[in-house]
Amino acid sequence: MKVEKMSARPHRLSVLPPQIETMTLKDGTRLDADVYRPAAPGSYPVLLQRQAYSRRIACSICYAHPSWYASHGYIVVVQDVRGRGTSEGTFRPGETEVEDGAETVEWAARLDGANGDVAMYGFSYQAYNQFLAAAGDCPSLKALAPAMGPWNPAHWAYENGALQMKHMIGWGIQITAEAARRAGDDDAFSALQAASGNLPFNGPVAAMPQLLQKYRHYSHVMDWLETPADAPYWDRISPETSVDTIRARRLPMLFVGGWFDPFLTATIEAFRALATSSEDTKLVVGPWTHFPWARTVGAVDFGPEAQRNVDMDHIRFFDRTLKGLPSEAQRGGIELFDIGLRTWRRYQDLPDSTHDLFLGGTGRTSMDTQDGTLSPRQDAEDNVEHIVHDPWRPTPTVGGYYGVPAGPVDRRITDERGDVVTFTTEALEREIEVAGEPEVELDLSCDRPSFDLSCILSRVTLDERILQISSGYAHHRSATPGRYRLKLSATCATLKKGERLRLSIAGADYPAYPVNPGTGEDPVSSPKTHAVVTTIAVWHGPSRPSLLRLTVGPGSETVST
Repeated sequence: MKVEKMSARPHRLSVLPPQIETMTLKDGTRLDADVYRPAAPGSYPVLLQRQAYSRRIACSICYAHPSWYASHGYIVVVQDVRGRGTSEGTFRPGETEVEDGAETVEWAARLDGANGDVAMYGFSYQAYNQFLAAAGDCPSLKALAPAMGPWNPAHWAYENGALQMKHMIGWGIQITAEAARRAGDDDAFSALQAASGNLPFNGPVAAMPQLLQKYRHYSHVMDWLETPADAPYWDRISPETSVDTIRARRLPMLFVGGWFDPFLTATIEAFRALATSSEDTKLVVGPWTHFPWARTVGAVDFGPEAQRNVDMDHIRFFDRTLKGLPSEAQRGGIELFDIGLRTWRRYQDLPDSTHDLFLGGTGRTSMDTQDGTLSPRQDAEDNVEHIVHDPWRPTPTVGGYYGVPAGPVDRRITDERGDVVTFTTEALEREIEVAGEPEVELDLSCDRPSFDLSCILSRVTLDERILQISSGYAHHRSATPGRYRLKLSATCATLKKGERLRLSIAGADYPAYPVNPGTGEDPVSSPKTHAVVTTIAVWHGPSRPSLLRLTVGPGSETVST
């Protein structure tokens, strides 16, 4: 089934220059906003974006300018959140967004020319605060369009107990620099800006940069780094905690995600949690990193279909939900970009049918990428592969969410390292659609009290490039021998006849995550001098099977946009 393109461009209105309008919260804090209005008199719905990075930026790194949205018959409000841009107060992520967001929605609904109906849009932090606003008292809120944002902040900071170090430090330096700028601290701002281009992991504790410690009074960052993944604090700023309240509002929602975006799992978790709240809740996942939403990602040009007009997706959604206009776009459901076929596919649900592939090898998979196998048949005998993790030269981050560049890049050189074990299928005899969330189940033992586990799933192309399609990472503070399960990130990738599938396993992914010292200490606070060489044994065979549980998606429909 195909999604038909719009036959003609909609008529667009002239737009007035933005006006700066302010509101005062109940606690007396002033918030500033730019308001874009159609020049033609009338009563219009409001599109609200609450910005943490300056309202004049307005997510324009991946959305059309607010004036473009206003030209389609909307009042567009882009507001600096508390403590950002020119708004008063102190920025503490999530801590006041329920109340601030709800008050802002009702204020926006009463603006001159507004018809009383408000929808929110935006990506990253601007998606997170949409969920929090929806947990507050704001009856004028009629729809949400969150893209690539956090859902549970504990998972924003940590992935399966492992600090997402590169993400947290990079973002933390940006947030702290902006607070220093607002305070007029030129020295602090200059030092932080310089560090943003070369993240300072070179101190005694990689995850606790001395620069952030020096300027901790400017932001929340050190507080977050010192807060464990299981602390109750995260629940207090989590939309997930208010899921029943948000779901009860029955808001239509348009979710946008990216296969190589660090918030991919959060986007899917939020969609799953809220999809039943309205028939008009849709998930679109493209082949993109956090930004831009372009056709070339990493080392791959995904073709013209990857250059999706997400802005028009939003206009059609808002026209339907706020104006009641008919839409040629299908309501609800899931549209995923197949990074193998380079086209869009439609699903009713994320596929969950599974197909098990067993790990095999002769014990030399760390030395020979051709030694390790992935097969529906078990090896006849038990065997073991060894990952020797050396903290002096940890396995590097390549592609994926946090590599430079991010996205799919050829990871051949990394797979050929001696601290990476690889398991690869034979050339496929027929096309196979890998879709959904794969899982690895491994029989492991370790010679140290703790270890980390990095698993990367890739397709080996006909020209022998190894391109990542899914990944997972976990921190294990207690290295008890036994079976370990790790859910990998969702994907949609059809492998062609003759291609192969590969699972790569390592004990680090640095600097995406801090190095596990192997001592049982917290990697976030442990000095580098404490780290020791750690050996992880991956067992496989009839009595100690290790396997990849592959999710496959039969019966999906190819779509175009």
